[in-house]
Amino acid sequence: MPLESKQENDPLVWLEQHGDSLYRFARSRVRDSFAAEDLVQETLLGAYRSRDKFSGQSAVSTWLIGILKHKIMDYYRKLTPESGDDTIDEFAYNMDGLFNEKEKWKIKPGDWGGDPKSVYERKELMAAIHTCLGEMPEKMSRVYTLREMEGATTDEICKLFQTGKSNCWVILYRARMLLRRCLEISWFGEKE
Repeated sequence: MPLESKQENDPLVWLEQHGDSLYRFARSRVRDSFAAEDLVQETLLGAYRSRDKFSGQSAVSTWLIGILKHKIMDYYRKLTPESGDDTIDEFAYNMDGLFNEKEKWKIKPGDWGGDPKSVYERKELMAAIHTCLGEMPEKMSRVYTLREMEGATTDEICKLFQTGKSNCWVILYRARMLLRRCLEISWFGEKE
């Protein structure tokens, strides 16, 4: 069932009703506020162009978020260099400092406490996550964002970055460890 009413078919109404949530969604996934604004504009334009294909089986906001997710994936694809550098040397962070020779934690993760959902939803935590992601190498941050925030599959990420699954898993593992350590220091107050 295509969008039939004039109001449902009007991008200005979409912008008014859903613009803020679309922007917040985009901003939580890309570092650049201008890029987030452009992604919202591209989403609304794409939605307008494909409005006849909208089946009506979901809310307009859900449909728009779905389009925005694809636009974000396209954004990251454009940022990815064409070279198929399959090395992980650029991620030469000293991960050995986290584990001993028996693969036990040298620095045990602290108890983060609280209900994870309510903690995650806190605006300050998201700001800390984005700060931590900003301190990682760009490729590592992008792989993590695509996988954990966008829900991209390992195969999609491997294709996008022209890398193997093993390398992708290593990148994700290191990103998770760096993010965890950064949050323990900056968010949960543990001293280095």
